[in-house]
Amino acid sequence: MVAQPHVMTAEQFDEFLHRPENADRDFEFIAGEIIEVPSNTQSSEIAITIAAYFKMYLIQNQIDGHVTGEAGLYRIGDERYAQDVAFKRTPTTTEHVDPNPPELVIEVVSPSDDPRLLSIKISNYLAVGTTVWVAYPADQRVVTHVPGKGATILSADDTLTYAGLPGFELPVKNIF
Repeated sequence: MVAQPHVMTAEQFDEFLHRPENADRDFEFIAGEIIEVPSNTQSSEIAITIAAYFKMYLIQNQIDGHVTGEAGLYRIGDERYAQDVAFKRTPTTTEHVDPNPPELVIEVVSPSDDPRLLSIKISNYLAVGTTVWVAYPADQRVVTHVPGKGATILSADDTLTYAGLPGFELPVKNIF
């Protein structure tokens, strides 16, 4: 007999997050499952580079917007996602889970990531109108997913742009 993962509700997950033994750990809630989110220095460096480009663009263009990292969770439907980088115009929150989905999320794929769970996250982000960039360090490419427009694969010779921030450009080669 195969053991089945423990499935819980979003409310039970929110309670789980507040337990003392979970205070210094990072989790996501995907498809009813609790997923502990490991990190590595390569993924962290790539995420920080992308976040820095966004933050500098906002400052230089005097645009009111917010760039967040992996420490904050977002409520996406009944799930709770930790992304590597997110951009949004709505204010951030001091709550553990932000109820307002970001406009854009960036996921940096690491060897421990489960492709099935990543696919679920991408679909759910797109369903709430969030654009998703997925960075693949191993082959230095980024796949962009835009709601209603499908996916585009970009190589190190290409440049990332985001329609929500006219003039924003990030050469793919600069993030790897």
